[in-house]
Amino acid sequence: MSQTNYIAAVGRLLLAIMFIISGFGKIMAPEATQGYIASVGLPLPLLSYLLAIAVELGGGILLIVGYQTRIVSLAVAAFTLVTALVFHNDFADQNQMIHFLKNISITGGLLQVTAFGAGALSLDGRRLRTA
Repeated sequence: MSQTNYIAAVGRLLLAIMFIISGFGKIMAPEATQGYIASVGLPLPLLSYLLAIAVELGGGILLIVGYQTRIVSLAVAAFTLVTALVFHNDFADQNQMIHFLKNISITGGLLQVTAFGAGALSLDGRRLRTA
């Protein structure tokens, strides 16, 4: 098996870890998370909260196992870009600028996964081999 397949699997794992930890963090602090969502003026903070958990946990797990990876990575990339634009747009605050740039960089990594797929060490790769 090619070294590239191992690199793709490790890359998916590293991208996914952040989303999974963030999703669990939101579960552990629902009021604070919904308050933060409301503070930026988003309507329906409970719905946004539940959507964020679904994307972060669901998307993170699916990235790790490599299932429907191109679709999942594109959806998580869109979520990450929107998060950057909505929550980290105060560029006068250096901390917010760092978070914005981090999210943009993660979006770029996710788009690479969208473009090139999960690799052989994934459920997608297994499905292609058995088809």
